Amino acid sequence: MGIATTTKTAAARQLSDQNSQGTLLGASSTDLIGFFGVTTAVAQQNINGSVSSGVLASTIANALVALGLVNTSSIVA
Repeated sequence: MGIATTTKTAAARQLSDQNSQGTLLGASSTDLIGFFGVTTAVAQQNINGSVSSGVLASTIANALVALGLVNTSSIVA
C-alpha cells in the first residue's frame, strides 16, 4: 500500500474517474475512512432501529459525526 502525500495546488483534486459504476472508498467494511480532517478514521458502522425512532436518527447523526461529514455541539438519544 502506498503512502499518502500532501500536495498544494490551485484546484481541487477529483477522486472519481467519472465511470458509470461510481466511486468506492474502501475495499471492505473494515477499511477505515474519514473526511475533512477527522483525527480517527472509522470502519463501516451498523445502524439499527425503526425508521421512525429517535434512536435511529441519533445513531445516524453519531455515524456522520464520526466520519467528519457533519459537526454538532450535542447529540441527544
